[in-house]
Amino acid sequence: MARHNEIGEKGEKLAAEYLVGEKYKIVKMNWRYKHKEIDIIAYDKDWLVIVEVKLRSTDYFGDPSEFVTKKKQRYLIEAAEAYLETIPSAPEVRFDIVSIIGSEGHYEIDHITDAFNP
Repeated sequence: MARHNEIGEKGEKLAAEYLVGEKYKIVKMNWRYKHKEIDIIAYDKDWLVIVEVKLRSTDYFGDPSEFVTKKKQRYLIEAAEAYLETIPSAPEVRFDIVSIIGSEGHYEIDHITDAFNP
């Protein structure tokens, strides 16, 4: 497996553990629609939450959340719309970002709720 894939998987695992600790119910991880992917789909009470995870070893080039570009946001919105078509009723949807900085055992997690709107 390529190193960047391993890093991505590590970030998604850390984010999922964090969200579960915050009482989120994880329903899907790495859900794909065409060439787009949603890292985590979860419920926070009645909200369906689409979560983008960004892990970086340092914030030297900026906060990891800053790398969720407008283009990436459009991809997530399109994938979320496709996911909503697969479930029986459409709940309210929110887009969150989990930004993680650190390496092996020393991670800082920043959870940005309602990070952007469609």
